[in-house]
Amino acid sequence: MAEEGEITNILKASRNGDADASEKLAPLIYAELRRLASASLRDEKQPRTLQTTDLVHDVWLRLCGADHGWENRVHFFRVAARTMRRLIVDHARARRAEKRGGARSQTALDALARNYEQRAWDLVGLDDALQQLHSMDPQKTELVELRFFGGLQMAEVASVLGLSLATAEREWKAARAWLAKLMKSA
Repeated sequence: MAEEGEITNILKASRNGDADASEKLAPLIYAELRRLASASLRDEKQPRTLQTTDLVHDVWLRLCGADHGWENRVHFFRVAARTMRRLIVDHARARRAEKRGGARSQTALDALARNYEQRAWDLVGLDDALQQLHSMDPQKTELVELRFFGGLQMAEVASVLGLSLATAEREWKAARAWLAKLMKSA
């Protein structure tokens, strides 16, 4: 992972109009996004229809396509995790639409993807549950985004949110329990 201060300094220089800073920033942020996307998608054992590179490119285009005035590395990666969540959930929704008929015909390969499609359903349910959680506790929602969709380790999540590791772990446990309960009742 790139040094935290290095990314923050380059983001500030870029925000102040330094054209060279943008060129230095791209490889550092791209490498970080690739690491996060890989971690976010690593637990999938079924055939994937969303690849790490595709996810990174989509996140990169959305984040770098507009001037967001990044304050620092933490700000950037908070937004990156949220953007990654949106893209993954949008992909899951599209897969669900295809499963319901869409414009595609059924093939023998569909049987191989059934487990992934079930996960896609779970991602849509998780997104709905996260929206409800956000109305009650935005910090827990952000923690889930950083951990689950952003692929950060718990120590990194604690650092990004400015929490102690013990507090972050308690919040993670509480958020997971609340989300599991809500998703089971849905």
